[in-house]
Amino acid sequence: MIVALTITKFSRIAIPFAFVGMAVLRVPLWLNQKCKFWKLMGSGKDAQVDLAPDFKHWAILTTWNNQSDCDHFYNESFVLKWFRFFGYEEFTILLNPLSSHGLWSGKQPFEYNKNTNATNGKIAVITRAAIRFKKVKEFKSNIKRAANEMRRADGFILSAGIGENPFLDQATFSIWKDAQSMKNYAYKSHVHADVIKLTRERKWYSEELFARFEIIKSWGTLNGKSIRNS
Repeated sequence: MIVALTITKFSRIAIPFAFVGMAVLRVPLWLNQKCKFWKLMGSGKDAQVDLAPDFKHWAILTTWNNQSDCDHFYNESFVLKWFRFFGYEEFTILLNPLSSHGLWSGKQPFEYNKNTNATNGKIAVITRAAIRFKKVKEFKSNIKRAANEMRRADGFILSAGIGENPFLDQATFSIWKDAQSMKNYAYKSHVHADVIKLTRERKWYSEELFARFEIIKSWGTLNGKSIRNS
């Protein structure tokens, strides 16, 4: 399986076309039988995790059975042509799932081979949660400290906050120097451990997912930053 994520920055004057795209671009995605799973999403300010919605950054996540189908979509699809016509900065990354636990909109979107060996290089992570309406305020007050801690962690390279809904559906995409760096943050950070503990005790989520990926390739920049030389 190939997982593709693109985050595009639109100019202020093009923001209305970004909103229109979130509606009209669903049609070609629905009709594309080779696309196994897709999400059109907004982002936090400057595409960051813990901040208010930013109407200039928008994202599309898709999954494919093979590289050929993915390449055809990126070269020929109306969806990507729309993003590229109205956007002026694009970051795209192609991923191979290493593990995935949980659901996204009632589905397990990332198929992986359990016999695949973990990569020794950079690793990408997607964590996604559907937040219970009554828990939004409590979640927001705690996620900021976990996001700040993540950005200070050894081995952290880049992160982005994305989601279908700016308040109830939240996903964090992050890139790490290696799997050990990610694990050190996930399991040894006291702040992160505390937030995870609260997540379980307070039942913030109605649905959640955690997935790890090998990075196949990437191109473009996010807020001027590329991961190629990181």
